[in-house]
Order: sequence, then structure tokens, then C-alpha cells
Amino acid sequence: MVLYKLEDFDPDYRDSFDGSDIKGFDVYTDVNNENVGTIKNILVDEAGHFRYFVVDTGFWIFGKEVLLPVGRARIDQGAGRVIASGLTKEQVEALPEFSDDLRVDYDYEERVRGVYRPQTLESTAPLDTATATTAGAVAPRANTEYNRDTYDYQHDADLYNMNRQDQQALKLYEERLVANKTRRKAGEVSIGKRVETETAQVSIPVEKEKVVVERTTPTNTQAVASPGTDAFREGEVARVELHEESADVQKEAFVREEVKVKKVVEQDTVNAQETIRREELDLGKSGNLNVDQKS
Repeated sequence: MVLYKLEDFDPDYRDSFDGSDIKGFDVYTDVNNENVGTIKNILVDEAGHFRYFVVDTGFWIFGKEVLLPVGRARIDQGAGRVIASGLTKEQVEALPEFSDDLRVDYDYEERVRGVYRPQTLESTAPLDTATATTAGAVAPRANTEYNRDTYDYQHDADLYNMNRQDQQALKLYEERLVANKTRRKAGEVSIGKRVETETAQVSIPVEKEKVVVERTTPTNTQAVASPGTDAFREGEVARVELHEESADVQKEAFVREEVKVKKVVEQDTVNAQETIRREELDLGKSGNLNVDQKS
């Protein structure tokens, strides 16, 4: 199987680790908490699965670089270290040396796996499985013949399966429009009264009396006035009272109209438009790789 250095497979791999870099983490054994070196690189397969940590042992084994299967390690992100499970100096000495220009093929991986695999039953004395499990040791597996054409990393699941806390989850985010309503004062209507003046005219018919004096000639002008009549009496006056009407205009207030004030609620639909963003997975790879993406 073809293996790739992590930065060659995904140049942006640090984004999956919240900007941090596993490379440079110190490596400690879980037996006596001994510092055995630092993580120099990580090798991944065609699907991007972690397979090996490249450990620079520094002065522990004279600057030797070796491969540590990810199933035999636990990442302590907070402490910035990798804990190697059951790693011994004898194993590191027996491991084939790794270099950047080395071609990692099936034969090389088999040499590495041969060091980490438990002893086969044929080559070890009888072992009480229950005792081994209780003590935390790995029970020896039966002798198995591996074939380069059919080999799968699941054949050595204990070497290559990472713990759940060591698997990295990449979250993809998207923006959505969330519509809410806020109540605010849009304005105010003030209703009052004011007095306006204008000149009004009204027509009132009035009556007034006047004296009409009519002078007529008697029909019998030859008649002699009888004694005792009013002839030749001075001071006699005829009086006639005259009346007339005058306009008496007064102002009175009447209700012209009533104004009622109330509020009503009208429904309206407001259309809003915004530009939203969504993150899509961008898988960078080089070479002819078969990457299985599952939703």
C-alpha cells in the first residue's frame, strides 16, 4: 500500500487540529513515562487514515528514526505529547530505521509489524490468556500467513485502529437567515383642536311700518257741514304709531362632528435578502488516490 507524508497529502491538515501541529510532540512510554523522542512526521494511506508516527528517538537510540503504528499510541492534545503503549528500547533497537528518502513498501512494513506483533503461539511457551489479559498484556495471536496482494490494515487492527479521542472531527459550518421581529416606535400622531375664524353672512327679512297719507276729493263737494262738526277746530292731531323690526344676530355653539381616535394592526410582508456562506469540504490530494467520502 502507498503511504504519504501528512503535509504532502493535505497541506492544510493543521486546520483539522484547531491550528496546532502534532509534529514536534514529545513521545513518552506508558511503562515508566520515559521520553523516547519526538514526532517528526505522520504517514497516511490513500484514504487519509493515519498509519504511522515517524519518531525521532534522538539520543535514546543514537538518533534513530522509526515508525510507530498509530494503534500503539495515544495523543494527549492538551499536554502536547504522544503516549506510546508498551514501547520498549528493545523494540526500537529491533525496528528497521526510517529515512525521508526511504520507499515504504509491503516488505518494509512487514518488518515493522513483525516487531510490534505479539509472539506467535508456535514460538512461545504456553500462556494463560486470562492472566495475560488481567495483567494488561496482549494475548499472543495465532500464526497467520500474510499475503502482499490481499493484506489489509484490518488484519492488524490493534496496530492501526486509533482510539476515539484521537480521531479528528472537521466541522463544516453554514450560515442561515433567522428572521425575528423587533418592535420599535415608528412615530406618533397628536390630535388637538384649534379655532379658526371666518366672516359669516346671514339674511334676515325684517318689517317696518310707514305712514301713507292719502288725500282724496269728496264726491259731494256742495254739501254743507252740519253744526257741531269738527270744522275749523285747531289743535286736532291724528296720531299713528309706527313699528319696525331690527335684526338680532347672536352666536351659539353646535356640535359639527365627532372625531374618534383608535389603533388598528395591519399585516404586511417584508422581504429581506442577505449573502450567506457555507463551508464545503475541500480534500487536497496528490497522485492517483482512491478517497472514500461517507456522509
